[in-house]
Amino acid sequence: MKICIYGAGAVGGHIAGRLAGSEAQVSLIARGEQLAAIRRNGLRVETKDGTLISHPIATDRPGDLEPQDIVIVAVKAPTLPTIAKDVGSLLHKDSLVLFVMNGIPWWYFHSHGGPLDGTHLQRLDPEQALWDHIGPERAVGAVAYTACSVMAPGVIRAENPVNRLIIGRPDGRPDQRLDALASLLSPSGLQTAVTPNIRDAVWAKLLMNLIGGSLAVLTGSPMKEVLDKPAVAGTAKAMAAEGAAIAHSLGCDPGDPYEGLNKLAKSSHLQSIAQDLQAGRPMEIDAMFRVPLDLAELVQVPTPNLDLVIELATQRARAAGQYRHTNR
Repeated sequence: MKICIYGAGAVGGHIAGRLAGSEAQVSLIARGEQLAAIRRNGLRVETKDGTLISHPIATDRPGDLEPQDIVIVAVKAPTLPTIAKDVGSLLHKDSLVLFVMNGIPWWYFHSHGGPLDGTHLQRLDPEQALWDHIGPERAVGAVAYTACSVMAPGVIRAENPVNRLIIGRPDGRPDQRLDALASLLSPSGLQTAVTPNIRDAVWAKLLMNLIGGSLAVLTGSPMKEVLDKPAVAGTAKAMAAEGAAIAHSLGCDPGDPYEGLNKLAKSSHLQSIAQDLQAGRPMEIDAMFRVPLDLAELVQVPTPNLDLVIELATQRARAAGQYRHTNR
């Protein structure tokens, strides 16, 4: 199986490092200092169980690679439309494309069913580049629980003792290719499960990102140092309830939001969107914050607490020059 990881940041680098010890033919699309470091020294992934060092094929030119069986895209949501054509060039007629990302994915309403089936999310794919060059029928959702950071060019640290990846097709159908991918990743220490209900998994993590991400952008702190304040904790509970209400109105089960909130309150990891703010990188404001509120309006769920906190977090990103208003 030929597998290309498109994006060698924290999450993509982690997945590439895990896959490198498998039977798959692994390649990596990287750029800049990250690419130079991987070519020079290899890819180094530091985990709780030890350090993984590999030397995958690495390039910044997708055209250098043969068509791939699976492409795992691990770039920030704002970047996706700009790389759609390059990702498309890596595909053959039976290729799958996994999108490992936070927030609402661009393919969300593909094979959704009901009156919203096929709805196009313009904030996330304004020119329909993803829809046209890749196609939602190839898309696979992927939700990662890894808490990774780039420590230096070519060096990734995975902080969680247990790392998980949940993958699934939007139409919920079984797929032997996904089962094969899970069988490659799970023995490496990245526990990978295939689900017929990928939107449930999207919402389960999104509820925590709505809270942890927005509050981290405003405070610059991990949630362990934020949610111990009674006033903030009360608002966070209200935000969790509002997010769960959106999910339920869309026919999804995000699980117990308060159980996730309790775990979030113990986290010493700075949310990735806050890391992006500090580093001047593109921020996933639309996918993580704005589009969920668009969906709340679509299904007529009131979200006063989310509205306030997310508007403030969005303004923080806008003031830093890292977010421009997008239309639906």
